Amino acid sequence: MKYNRILLKLSGEALMGQQQYGIDASRLMQYAEEIKVAAATGTQVAVVIGGGNIYRGVQAEAFGLDRVQGDYMGMLATVINSMALQSALEKLGVKTRLLSGLTIQQVCEPYIRRRAMRHLEKGRVVIFGAGIGSPYFTTDSAASLRAIEIEADVVLKGTRVDGIYTADPEKDPEAVRFSNITFDEVMAKNLNVMDMTAFTLCKENNLPIIVFDMNTDGNLQRLLSGESIGTLVSMHPTDDAATASPSLQPATGSAR
Repeated sequence: MKYNRILLKLSGEALMGQQQYGIDASRLMQYAEEIKVAAATGTQVAVVIGGGNIYRGVQAEAFGLDRVQGDYMGMLATVINSMALQSALEKLGVKTRLLSGLTIQQVCEPYIRRRAMRHLEKGRVVIFGAGIGSPYFTTDSAASLRAIEIEADVVLKGTRVDGIYTADPEKDPEAVRFSNITFDEVMAKNLNVMDMTAFTLCKENNLPIIVFDMNTDGNLQRLLSGESIGTLVSMHPTDDAATASPSLQPATGSAR
């Protein structure tokens, strides 16, 4: 396989499927099946999943609630999603461990770096819940930080679109997809890949990011097998030119 250890970042919103909120059982099982196949190849898999299908900390301010309190509520939402994914994986016979940035000993282990790495070495899928356990940090930041801590080879950001575009492809039909792009180009073109804290962590630690469509069956396995899936963000240009023309002017892009 191309990667020995990966950190898979999934959005909470993706778990909604066609629903307005909550967890769609079919989408949850699809993700579990994809992760099962990936883990069966020998790749060590860690997962961070958001909680936007249940609650976001930034919603708190709109409701007149304290932002810090809202962020903690959002962390608990990620634990709910993590528990659901763990249950789905175990239903498929996959050994998992759920580690939390918050101490919730009745349902998950506290996050300890060495313990997480040992679980991965034993072939268990490790799910990181509750972000990093502190407010004002997104699950993107948690994914980047945990990937660096466990010495992952890459961050795979599974989204509902097939990569990074020159603009939001759901709003602009003329948007063009990049196959490869550098960290510096992403910043120069003001493309929306991750929040700045998460993105900077990856850049400073030379940790590549691949943004890809997780909702297409088999994409994760094809990516791990070495196929060119989605958009690769790295420190240096690769041999393959970007799909988008280099003469394009900077634009606000999307990788949702």
